[in-house]
Amino acid sequence: MHQGIGLEAFNALPERRAVHALYECCNSVALAGDLARRRPFVDHDALLRRADALLCELPDAAVDRILDNYAHVGRRPRSASSRAELARINRSRLERMLGPEGGYQNW
Repeated sequence: MHQGIGLEAFNALPERRAVHALYECCNSVALAGDLARRRPFVDHDALLRRADALLCELPDAAVDRILDNYAHVGRRPRSASSRAELARINRSRLERMLGPEGGYQNW
């Protein structure tokens, strides 16, 4: 739904819509809410770095719940490789949501 929105449009979204857009990427209300509250982000990298840092701060049970949505990752609770794979997936989805630096024209 929010593919290619662009960083400027994402930063300008009302908080509830930003949380929804982020939830589509990460399947975590806690992660999505925290990222939405920390806007505005100055660039894509700032958003991606913050998402990675927040993912590392989540308790193992929260990471396990997120991994439940990614059957292809497998169940490796409390594993550094699980967190790394989840971070890669989240980065990919966030990049898709943002699109190119200015977003796509339809936004």
